[in-house]
Parts: sequence; C-alpha cells; structure tokens
Amino acid sequence: MFYPALFWDYFKNYMKTRLTYRSDLLVEILSDLMFQGVNLFFLLVVFLHTNLLDGWTQSQMLFVYGYFMVPYGIFTCFFNLWGFTERYIVKGEMDRVLTRPAYNLIQLILENLDPPSMAGSVVGLVIMAWTWPSLGVDWTWTDPLVLILLVAGSILVYAGIYIAFTSISFFTDAPTGILPLVWNIQNYGRYPITIYNRLITVLLTGVLPFAFVGFYPAAYYLDRAEWGGMALLTPVVGVVFFGGAMLLWNFGVKRYRGAGS
Repeated sequence: MFYPALFWDYFKNYMKTRLTYRSDLLVEILSDLMFQGVNLFFLLVVFLHTNLLDGWTQSQMLFVYGYFMVPYGIFTCFFNLWGFTERYIVKGEMDRVLTRPAYNLIQLILENLDPPSMAGSVVGLVIMAWTWPSLGVDWTWTDPLVLILLVAGSILVYAGIYIAFTSISFFTDAPTGILPLVWNIQNYGRYPITIYNRLITVLLTGVLPFAFVGFYPAAYYLDRAEWGGMALLTPVVGVVFFGGAMLLWNFGVKRYRGAGS
C-alpha cells in the first residue's frame, strides 16, 4: 500500500495547489480541449472535399482519432516528463530524487502529474461513442474488455518510447531536442496506416510503433477480419517496448553521477 498511499498524497497536494488558482486550471483544461478541437476540425475540413480517404469514411477516421485521444490523455497525465533534462539533470534535482525511498521513476511520475490531460481521454471516448452507430458494426460483451486491454497496451507503447528517449538525458547534460520530433511523429498514429507510403508504415509499425497507439487498436472495431490480428499485438508491443525502456532507464540511472558543483 506504500505506492497507492504515496500517489494519493501527491494527488491531494496537486489539487490543493491548482485549486488555489482555479481560473488557471480551467484555462489549462480549455486550452487542451481547444488544441484537440483544432485537430478534429482539420479532419472534418478534409471530408468537406471528399467522401472517402483511401477507402476510409469520415466516421471511421473520427473513430480512430477518438481512440488515439484516450491513451494519449492518460499517458500525458502520468508520464509528463517533457522537462526532465532541464529540471532533473541540468539543475541537479535528480540527486534529490535518488535520496528518497520510492523508486525514482515512480517519484518522477508523481511529481509531474497532469490530471487535466485526462479531459482529452474523456473527449476521445465521447467521439468513439458518437461515431459508433454509423460504423455499422455490432457491439459484443467482450468489446469493453478488449478496449481496456488495447488502451493499456497503447499507454505502454507511449511510455516505452518516451522513457527510452528521456533516458538519453543520463548520457548527456544538454537537451537533445529529439522529443519534439518524436511528438510530431506520434501524430501520424491517429490516421489509418494505409494512407502512408511503405517507409512511413514500417517506421510507425516497427521502429517507433505509434500505429499501435491509434490506428491498429481502433481498427479492431472497424474491420476485425483484416486488422484484428495486428490490433491484438498492441499489448505485446507495449510490454516489449516498455520493458526495453525500463532496462535503458535503469542503466542510465546507474550511470548517473550527480550534478556536481
């Protein structure tokens, strides 16, 4: 019960701090929703000029986008490590983290919680529910359970990729500038993989498998016969990438020698 209690303490402190300035919290939530709204608007504009995009309908594209938002919101809430290099390596706060009894990565996660990001996940579920009737597919009792499994796998894919790239900070004290590039690449995962050329398809499937955070798992509900096998690989890919990222992270922590003077 140590870590659940620790999470609850951090969450209470976060809420006390943010609710002191409630307008700021509301603005942050609204700005996140507006950002997602702009992306959604772009998708809707595309379908003002065509009925199909490489065989995919507007409802199918929106469903994929809605799914993409669900694991991304949860991931951003718990793995908000964008400023890790500057704060923990350059400024030396990693020294403080390593002197405490909690596992270092869990402590970093708790220190950087971002609950407002969960609003995006809620909107994603709403989009999926809204588009579902127009997809023409039947709902079975196993679908919610499969959805939970797929979302968990997608979160692990996100976490694995970003933890791996964040671990680079242990080997250099200068910001690498690579995370913004990775963030831009991940956005390709919110569209069907078939609209890209072969090179991008291989990149999004086997190198930086962002196709497993959006299209493949969402396609499980769109065309189970064709994409069901790839979709069900999502948890496997997530476990593999997350496990590899943790090995790299732990190796980096062992190599870390402190900020010095």
